[in-house]
Amino acid sequence: MRITTDHVIFEMNANNQPAALVKSGERLVFETLDCFSNTVKRPEDVVSSIDFSKVNPATGPVFVEGAEVGDILKVTIHEINLADYGAIITAPGLGVLGHEVEQEETVICQVVNGEVRYRDFTLPLRKMIGVIGTAPAGEGVNTGTPGDHGGNMDTTAITEGATLYLPVNVPGALLALGDLHATMGDGEVVGAGLEIPGEVHLDVEVIKDSHIPTPFVETADRYIAIASDETLDAAVERATKNLTTFIEKEYLQTFNSTIMLLSLAGDVSVSQAVNPNKTARIALNKNIFDHLKEIPAEKDTPVMSDLDDHVAEI
Repeated sequence: MRITTDHVIFEMNANNQPAALVKSGERLVFETLDCFSNTVKRPEDVVSSIDFSKVNPATGPVFVEGAEVGDILKVTIHEINLADYGAIITAPGLGVLGHEVEQEETVICQVVNGEVRYRDFTLPLRKMIGVIGTAPAGEGVNTGTPGDHGGNMDTTAITEGATLYLPVNVPGALLALGDLHATMGDGEVVGAGLEIPGEVHLDVEVIKDSHIPTPFVETADRYIAIASDETLDAAVERATKNLTTFIEKEYLQTFNSTIMLLSLAGDVSVSQAVNPNKTARIALNKNIFDHLKEIPAEKDTPVMSDLDDHVAEI
């Protein structure tokens, strides 16, 4: 089923009328506008010309049959197809160094042969979905703000081949997405990636009785917990807590064992530092668990005195 850009929303809300009714397990194609509703096409189209009431359109939402409050919506991203041109912008007040920007500027970049042509630079294509989420419980949330429902997480891990787990807060979940990027660095420090229209091919599946913390991404080799909050410190703490809880339950580990494991092998990243809420994530390689053994009993655990004795013997 194809969901066209005739159906876009600017707020994720339980009261939104579904653009389509779909079944669990169904393949969908979402057509998307860029984050400027396709109004930035030339260098002359600078930030001051943008209608900010039409920023971050999300295509949808779709009502997934059988999705009930408390379930999880599993979204498997198969393919992201992009237009030939995208835009990157800057302006005074935007991004982490917006206070130092003196003049607004727009650069149009071509996407060709798997590369992005930015000025005199050639950059690798890093396709990703900036806005994707379900309707939150309670009041609606604008599509520019991330939260526990997903939304504008701007997380580079949400890309082809990844599986995203989102909460079902309202009947049918009401999934919507948009804000594609041809490339974007972690942090999105200027407040934009290479903003571009496109389409996303994905499957949706309703998961019952799951302990997966959401939003959560699974790739072929990593588990990734995502969290958004008012500060990056709070987002990092919540993401770490979510991944800790997942590992405790999935692999029957203790809390202490898990947090030490994450300190040894987990990777914390800033997804974006520019939206109304900030988004962070923590990733852990799956292969760590390939040969998981029971935690050694205390008497079998090396202590510093044992190590001292061993060194003395040497």
